[in-house]
Amino acid sequence: MTDQGFATVGDGCRIAWRIDGPEGAPVLMLSNSLGTAMDMWLAQLPALTGRFRVLRYDQRGHGASDSPEGAYGLDRLGRDAVELLDALGLDKVHFCGLSLGGMTGQWLGVHAPERFDRIVLANTAAYMGPPSGWQGRIGVVLDKGVSAIAPAVLDRWFTPEFLSGSPEAVARVGAFLNATSAVGYAGCCAAIRDMDMRPVIGLIRNPVLVIIGGRDPATPPAQGQEIVEAIPGARSVTFDAAHLSNVEQPERFTAALSEFLG
Repeated sequence: MTDQGFATVGDGCRIAWRIDGPEGAPVLMLSNSLGTAMDMWLAQLPALTGRFRVLRYDQRGHGASDSPEGAYGLDRLGRDAVELLDALGLDKVHFCGLSLGGMTGQWLGVHAPERFDRIVLANTAAYMGPPSGWQGRIGVVLDKGVSAIAPAVLDRWFTPEFLSGSPEAVARVGAFLNATSAVGYAGCCAAIRDMDMRPVIGLIRNPVLVIIGGRDPATPPAQGQEIVEAIPGARSVTFDAAHLSNVEQPERFTAALSEFLG
């Protein structure tokens, strides 16, 4: 069964969402990376919807969700997720987020642990400095658009072999990136610029799986391992992939996710 629509969160922003999968199944919430949208998870859907009711949504500033002017904060992105669950009448779900979605997942594990069962943090970091680098990216995007940085971003998202060997998949992801609102992209860059979850992620008590790209230049393996070591009982798995490991290694990603969620 499929359902979709928009939920208006606390500051008036409309968040686009879609649910696929059987009624009564456990709910799995998927949160997209910076510069993509909910369809980044399409390769995972056939397997996941056999066992879960899969809730995808576009982070604010992305896809069909609104793109408010100004800087966003990680707390706002986290509250978007909680308020979306409230709007849909969902009390407790599993969560998987990649990159920016994984940062959102860290915030949720600290600030709203009672709303989540198991949490998967993929290709992400607790801190991505220096802030000056993100500020520079914000300036370029607001001045010239997301397309000005797209080639360099794709080079960091995928390994050279995948870039040359899977042009259709790369083109699909590139289309997500180029369609992203410059205002929304910059707003989320500000959330990453100002984020530092390192002092608090040790408070997370949910079962956590950290998925690491062994060749990820954006959130290198050491940053994933830092999260694993900080969260009591967290486990990890590493794939031969760069930043978008769910696209580059879809079968292995889906298998690891399914196994962890039980």
